[in-house]
Amino acid sequence: AKPVAPENPILAGQYADYLARALHDYKTGKRANPIMKAFADQLSPQDIADVSAWFASQQSSLHFQR
Repeated sequence: AKPVAPENPILAGQYADYLARALHDYKTGKRANPIMKAFADQLSPQDIADVSAWFASQQSSLHFQR
């Protein structure tokens, strides 16, 4: 799946631990983005783990076909 806009990152297929760290960093303010902060503020630690695992399990252009 491609992002809606080219400046948006590809989330599908990213490593779950990377996504979880990014969401945690938005929640704590270590990463600055008002939209992502508002989203992450609503997530519990379990929500972060679940969302990260779901995106990590999705196929994307980050996966190479052999």
